[in-house]
Amino acid sequence: MRSWVVAENGNPSDVLQINEVPKPSLGTGQVLIEVKAMALNFFDILLCQGKYQSKPPLPFTPGAEVSGIVQAVGEGSLYVVGQRVFARPQLPAGGLSEWVAVSEGSVFPIPESMSFEEAAALFITYQTSYYALHKRGNLKAGEVLLVHAGSGGVGSAAIQLGKAAGARVIATAGGPEKTQICRDLGADVAIDYLSEDFIKIVKEETGGRGADVIVDPVGGDTFDRSRKCIAFDGRILVIGFAGGRIADAPTNHALVKNYSVVGVHWGLFRDKFPEQVREIHRDLLALYERGDVRPLIYNPQPFEEVPQALDLLGSRKTWGKLVVKP
Repeated sequence: MRSWVVAENGNPSDVLQINEVPKPSLGTGQVLIEVKAMALNFFDILLCQGKYQSKPPLPFTPGAEVSGIVQAVGEGSLYVVGQRVFARPQLPAGGLSEWVAVSEGSVFPIPESMSFEEAAALFITYQTSYYALHKRGNLKAGEVLLVHAGSGGVGSAAIQLGKAAGARVIATAGGPEKTQICRDLGADVAIDYLSEDFIKIVKEETGGRGADVIVDPVGGDTFDRSRKCIAFDGRILVIGFAGGRIADAPTNHALVKNYSVVGVHWGLFRDKFPEQVREIHRDLLALYERGDVRPLIYNPQPFEEVPQALDLLGSRKTWGKLVVKP
């Protein structure tokens, strides 16, 4: 089979090599999957560069999200040959391969109605947004939800999940194309942060009250400015630092305005409470079947162009999730 391999650290286009390697054998407690789609994430770039918080031994294959068809299972498996599934391969044998052998605990069923591309794009971003909104932010119907980077993976999921929960959603994005994407996803108001002041518009849209819940995967200046339009008793959900700078959170300001700054570390939640992750997966599939969520997918890329696709992802010119098809 073909597999993308990193033998030394560096930029993806410099260090990723496509190799012919043996097809993985089925280990104890594993499921063998023929991969039909793979999702790329920004941390795949950091892994290639050796800058991620965990550093797998070289050589390794990146890729954390795949979907495909079960081709072999062990005795007593919960899965059957021919079943459609999503899986989370574990480094160093990641998912940018035509076949993967994955621990059964990292495999999740998907319905016939869901495409393989959608399945590959559903897991991390929708799980993160669901965990953020419902388990950390306690979002309620009728509240105002402000979503930053609304055309990105986490942001696009948060818009859809916020609307499904009955919230009024305001989204920010950069440029007219991306703000239109936010509207198409269901945002009630879309703000172009390149030309508009989101603080002013949020206050206008809420009669001066501000947003009850703010989804912030950007950090830096975005977090600083979000503190100026958070409502009394509001919750700012800190999901990431795509802006590059880690902002400070003055506790006197949180006290005076009576809001909470809430950390959202879905990866640690996933490791500590795997059964809750499966519950969320079932809820997400039900929302998908009802048409409340549809993963936003950038133009699917061919398997042979993974390095170029990661460079494109790193340029931050894409939207939604970047998916590769072998």
